[in-house]
Amino acid sequence: MTRAFRTAAVIGAGTIGLSWTALFAAHGLTVRVSDPREDLAEAVTEALEQYAPHLAARGLDVTGLADRVRLAADVTDAVRDADVVQENGPERAGFKKDLFATLAREAPAHALLLSSSSAIPSTAFTGELADEDAARVLIGHPFNPPHLVPLVEVVPGERTGEEAVQAALDFYTSVGRTPVVERKEIPGFVGNRLQNALSREAVYLVDQGVVTPEDLDKIMTNSLGLRWATVGPFLGSHLGGGPGGYRHLVAHIGASMQRTGAGGGTPPLTGERQERLIEAVARPAATSTSCATTS
Repeated sequence: MTRAFRTAAVIGAGTIGLSWTALFAAHGLTVRVSDPREDLAEAVTEALEQYAPHLAARGLDVTGLADRVRLAADVTDAVRDADVVQENGPERAGFKKDLFATLAREAPAHALLLSSSSAIPSTAFTGELADEDAARVLIGHPFNPPHLVPLVEVVPGERTGEEAVQAALDFYTSVGRTPVVERKEIPGFVGNRLQNALSREAVYLVDQGVVTPEDLDKIMTNSLGLRWATVGPFLGSHLGGGPGGYRHLVAHIGASMQRTGAGGGTPPLTGERQERLIEAVARPAATSTSCATTS
């Protein structure tokens, strides 16, 4: 049975928290916002005014948007009647440990407790929570700003319950996001690790005098950026292999790509591990290309 979400608490009203606030309110939720910043009222008002046109352009009714947002006196006030809590505090495990102890104590027992953490897995700050509280805590990491960028990385901790994982998927889908479950905790999750790997190589190439920052950006926006926005790196590689798909690409240019030195010296996959990857890429890729040719 799908859980009903009517009231959301947003804890932390920085750039991400304000974006969540506007998105949740535009989807009809009552939103209570908590942040110690002195200009909270002004920040919320400005954000709602700024983001309303973006949300309206996506077909959402933004009439009375501000009427669905309440400023909370503190965290306890914000979460008192919440069905879901989205935390957006500082990226410090100690801070989140203390905050989630408060959230677990003050929020209703049914409330889903989500963190926008960019790199810290929830297991790192839920160790002292009771099992029933740890079971409803997990990561819901967006890409900034979440009212525009649809991906949310849903990352359960070691004690997160499957009911909470499904509830998170249902919630983020209900507010128009694209949630993806990552079944193994790793610092930085997936999106930021990919982003950081590319950033490291970009810095290296500029530092070595291979290309200017401006031209590197042109390379990205006029090639890989266009491709990955449509098909992603694995499906793109599968299509690039022609009739032989990803297997053909690996066989013909895999070794030469490894000799570039990119990837931080990570050893190439071989044998059974390489075969598992090839088969994993080919299965969904075959479905995607089949759908594309029949639609």
